[in-house]
Amino acid sequence: MNNEFFATRRQCLALPLAAGLSALSWSVAAQTSWPSKPVRFIVPFVPGGTSDIVARTVANELTKQLGSPVLIENKGGGGGVPAMQEVARAPADGHTIILGHVGSMAVNPYIFQNTGYDVNRDFVPVTLLAKVPSLFVIHPDVPARNLKEFVAYVKARPGQLNYGSAGNASAGHLAMEYLKLATGMFMTHIPYRGTGPALTDLLAGRTQAFSAGTPALLPFIKSGKLRAIATGTPQRLASLPDLPTVAEQGYKGFESVQWYGVMAPGATPPETVKRIQEECYKALRSPTIAERFASEDATIGGGPSAEFGAFIGQQQRLWKDIVLRARIRSD
Repeated sequence: MNNEFFATRRQCLALPLAAGLSALSWSVAAQTSWPSKPVRFIVPFVPGGTSDIVARTVANELTKQLGSPVLIENKGGGGGVPAMQEVARAPADGHTIILGHVGSMAVNPYIFQNTGYDVNRDFVPVTLLAKVPSLFVIHPDVPARNLKEFVAYVKARPGQLNYGSAGNASAGHLAMEYLKLATGMFMTHIPYRGTGPALTDLLAGRTQAFSAGTPALLPFIKSGKLRAIATGTPQRLASLPDLPTVAEQGYKGFESVQWYGVMAPGATPPETVKRIQEECYKALRSPTIAERFASEDATIGGGPSAEFGAFIGQQQRLWKDIVLRARIRSD
């Protein structure tokens, strides 16, 4: 055999190896190219609420890790629908993501007739960021020291008390409607454009009750400006050990927590979704976030996309039933 034969043979053997190395290089490049520019992290509420606090805390840590900005954009209004519409139409490259929560992912599909998108088709779950306890608070002028007394007070004055929320289909709106359903009391819902404006009126005594997550409410509870009457969690909270749960106060099986996660446009490549998830996992276990969330009794997420997707499905089944029973409407 001559040298030409061996040269040709070596070239043929090299082709599969070169192809394999090329595919591997492409795969590595796809996984490491994100982010190639600043990431827009859309929050479908105005600043000041629990959703904004969770998103900003994570975005700040991601910016440190990635060396590239993760920029929060608050786009409140419309129950989060306009913000979701914008992200559904955004390029599916991982550079536009949105904070998904119980309202946008598990309730809006059942209260809005036509949003122009399908939450299960047009978005891909990236990772759960945190589950945050739902707290139920009242203005100190209301003469009730606990949930039992508050329910009795409201039932003696049907329709005379108002509760505020960060807006229709916000986590606080849903928690209060769930509580109304469980207790049989009636209050009028006053939707605001965000937690901040709703808290302003509650602190001024213009509304009497409210529900939100621990990050937004703990400072006001500890200063005595608001009175906590129950937590929606199955167990009491380390930060408020003397505060009974709703279930402890006579409403067995009641559980309401707020949750927040990262969603991306539906066609986002799996390797990009995985990269974002991995970076979120790392950020959530940084000392800064771990300590902050622990002080607010938040449960840290960070798991894979499939796990978050299964959780969303479970929440959709739960809230579909509650929406129908409580007759929750979009306006």
